[in-house]
Amino acid sequence: MTPTALATAPPVTAPAFEPRSIDGTFVTPEAPARGALPLPGGAPVSFTSYRRKIAMSNPDADRLFVKSRHRVKTYGEVFTPRSMVDQMLDLVSEDLESGDGFVDKTFLEPAAGDGNFLVAILQRKLAAIEERLDPSTWPRESLFALASIYAIELLEDNHQDAQAALVSEFVKFHASHGTPCSPRTDLYRAALFLVKTNILRGNTLTGKTPDGDEIEFSWWTRQSDDPSLVRREPFTFNSLREDGAFDFTVYASYEPCLVH
Repeated sequence: MTPTALATAPPVTAPAFEPRSIDGTFVTPEAPARGALPLPGGAPVSFTSYRRKIAMSNPDADRLFVKSRHRVKTYGEVFTPRSMVDQMLDLVSEDLESGDGFVDKTFLEPAAGDGNFLVAILQRKLAAIEERLDPSTWPRESLFALASIYAIELLEDNHQDAQAALVSEFVKFHASHGTPCSPRTDLYRAALFLVKTNILRGNTLTGKTPDGDEIEFSWWTRQSDDPSLVRREPFTFNSLREDGAFDFTVYASYEPCLVH
């Protein structure tokens, strides 16, 4: 299913995150200079652009478009070929990669499958970050790009695959620039936290999790009065489609987190 733009997020302005506590700090490492990777001796070596690497890849090479007749019959599960995904994303290219504020433009995939749309969205945002923004901001902005992607998936195996695919693509991007992003790094832990918070298992038609709870997402809001802070603001999926109705849900409260 084609991802759709989420309702307009709260106002935006700067840096990114990895929560260590309710009021914990977020840390992002410095990125290498544009167009070069550091070698042990200090000499730079040129690298292939991230967008070029995406173009050279073949994500459908080992892909099954139908896992079983039972899943098709019961859940209507059919996976979309990457060529078709790209054609659909071309229609929203300005929001994804070429327009102002592209990093923070939010997208919701209501039937995520194994994450093929999610990965394609992230790839385009990361490629645009590489091409348009200063390298020192890549770790921070890549986290905000990840934070802008939301999804719901009904089936457990697909849900796990979608989360893993997003984290894997995030790691590949930073590894290609020589930026440490192993499970021991703050950058990786921040990415993993965002994916687990934004890519949820549930039923889009009911807005509920498998346990019957409301599906709850979070806005990740850059603080306009202080670029070093970001605020997490929870909201329910159902609140997006209640067309102007008051939302009386009592959400957890989070203080702005320092970015440094």
